[in-house]
Amino acid sequence: MDIKQIYLDADAMLEGHFKLSSGNHSQFYLQSAKVLEDPKTAMKLANALAEQIKASGVKIDTVCSPAIGGLIAGFALAQALDARYIFTERVGGEMTLRRGFDVKEGETILICEDIITTGGSAMEAAAAVEGLGAKVVAFAALANRGFCRREHSSIEAKPNCKLPGDLPFFALADFDFEMYAPEECPLCAAGSEAIKPGSRGN
Repeated sequence: MDIKQIYLDADAMLEGHFKLSSGNHSQFYLQSAKVLEDPKTAMKLANALAEQIKASGVKIDTVCSPAIGGLIAGFALAQALDARYIFTERVGGEMTLRRGFDVKEGETILICEDIITTGGSAMEAAAAVEGLGAKVVAFAALANRGFCRREHSSIEAKPNCKLPGDLPFFALADFDFEMYAPEECPLCAAGSEAIKPGSRGN
């Protein structure tokens, strides 16, 4: 499965000058919502991801996603794994489990995002459910931005990867784009203005 081509066909790999949620700048941005707006494509990707997870032998009771980016990917993956699905969301800046969701002591949970860059939001979701007694056993995403090491990839984890090295991370492809601190961004130096995705309808 050519994940990059799927993103290109959906006009979901944007090229320009973007300010990412991390504050860094990049020439490329992955707009997974454009890929996942087609339910058949969403399930096709989720089934491929589920195959990796099932083959690993990791036992999953529940899939949990941090809102909002991971919601569709996580729900589709839970369906493919025949698992329960829950999500966390920020309340006062802190990732929290709400809406009547609860977890049991020792419940095994996979944290799923649409895209994992450094894994910061995924780790916040993990802390939220583990604080209630659950056990996070794996992480997953449709795409890996290349900062963390995923299963079946030769890319090594970079120092700013926040995912734990002792738990598996499953993803369908690596998108190893350059990212720059604003003060070191060559696009800024060339006079271009960074756009925050979503701020101008993109």
